[in-house]
Amino acid sequence: MAQPLAREVVEEIAKQYGVCIRPIALRRLDTYTGKVETVDVPCGATLESKCPPCAKRNRQLRMAQCREGWHLDHEPVNTPDEADDYQRYLVGLRADAQAWRDEAEKAGEDTTDLDAAIGDLDDEINRAGMRGDVLGRTTGKRSRSTRRRQDAPDLPKRAMNATTLGRTFTGADGKTFRPSMFITLTLPSYGRVRKNGAPVDPSTYDYARAARDALHFSKLVDRFVQNLRRVAGFDVQYFASVEPQKRLAPHLHMAVRGHLPRAEIKQIAAATYHQVWWPSVDTVKFEADHLPVWEDDAGYLDPVTGEVLPTWDDALDELDQDDEAEPLHVVRFGVQVDVQGVLAGTTDADTCIRYLSKYLTKSIGDAIDPEDSAQREHAERLGNALRYEPCSPTCPNWLRYGVQPKNAKPGLIPGRCRGKAHKPEHLGYAGRRVLVSRKWSNKTLTEHKHDRRTWVLEALGLPDEPIDPHRYVWRPVKPGDPGLDPIGVRLLRSVHERQRWRNHLRELEAQADGRELSAISEEAA
Repeated sequence: MAQPLAREVVEEIAKQYGVCIRPIALRRLDTYTGKVETVDVPCGATLESKCPPCAKRNRQLRMAQCREGWHLDHEPVNTPDEADDYQRYLVGLRADAQAWRDEAEKAGEDTTDLDAAIGDLDDEINRAGMRGDVLGRTTGKRSRSTRRRQDAPDLPKRAMNATTLGRTFTGADGKTFRPSMFITLTLPSYGRVRKNGAPVDPSTYDYARAARDALHFSKLVDRFVQNLRRVAGFDVQYFASVEPQKRLAPHLHMAVRGHLPRAEIKQIAAATYHQVWWPSVDTVKFEADHLPVWEDDAGYLDPVTGEVLPTWDDALDELDQDDEAEPLHVVRFGVQVDVQGVLAGTTDADTCIRYLSKYLTKSIGDAIDPEDSAQREHAERLGNALRYEPCSPTCPNWLRYGVQPKNAKPGLIPGRCRGKAHKPEHLGYAGRRVLVSRKWSNKTLTEHKHDRRTWVLEALGLPDEPIDPHRYVWRPVKPGDPGLDPIGVRLLRSVHERQRWRNHLRELEAQADGRELSAISEEAA
């Protein structure tokens, strides 16, 4: 029993060579030659707990994205490409489909099949390389007064310049410096905590506020960026990552292109807030066995009186009509704001980039030490506070407070929301872990991946020929497919292929350095 398992050794070797240990099998049909083969595609996991090689590859990709955009010295070009003939054809076909659908609706005919076909056509439009929806926004946007709260300080506002680059400074020796910033923002205190993040007195720790702050933290970050751009006077670009503190509250690390005085950054953080204009959750109306019942024609009803619960839009309309209404919650940053100036090409810049990507391969819930009972209990109490807290307009928890969720459907039960925020590993934060502005590096993440692929092909001496996107037809392969080899066999093949690539790269490096190939073989051994 002390002997290592051969299957586990295969996985360890695969990890060592950077081979995905959970490959996705796809069957590829070459429409030019008719050849059919099974291809293993990396799973693309971003968490180390799922697939360490893919998570490491994603982290390195994010580091490259951060490095290329942080101290950009030229304006990014975001001019969309001209539509090709196939894209124009698809949009023209979409116009015909819309006309057919409108005619069928006017005639009182069933439009189910046409709606399905239009949905497939919209998906094909996106796959063809077009962004967004051809219809744009189809519903009106609900808006409230933008007047600032009286308890929030005012911010200076500068005229906007059409640039994404900050100011440069020229030294006495004529050298030009382009400073940028590394900003860390945290949420306020909910009570005193120990070194491990657990509260000193759990009975006085404000878990309700901590839960709501975590749920709406991403909106607060958006407000901060808006205020930052308004004060800076130019289109500030950023690369940020969200990480958990020991007290399990999310906090933000942000690399910002350009520079502002530290005092202004702290002023912006102090004046930034986000108001959550949702119905009140102060009164619990339905719980335990006394829950709303679903009726197909009306939605959810009170089980005793049979009264239809107000819909989400009705509840918001009632809130809008109340001039004295207060927001459900107001999120603000804490007083701890750290701002560091960073110059391009310095060790400080590399350190900050590594720090930004340090925890990207970890889940937010990994901040909990399983051997620390106080921290585990702290996480359980936070989870209990999150259980019945509405995380979104569609959250089933709204039924607990007498409101039908948006897009209500049968089977919703308060306390059993499947949203990301209610999962223990996310600790209430449902937003993205990496936040990147549109004009950061002048490249999409896919283009950064293509750069890495181009470098490998050039190093191996292989041609980087453009591939016709319509040449191959891909289909998923089910795990029980008789033509699919066992996962162990597929991993061994991938490891062998990776070994061959590495040996080839070593040979090319040896030729470039003028070394003997025998010396390279001894190093590899």
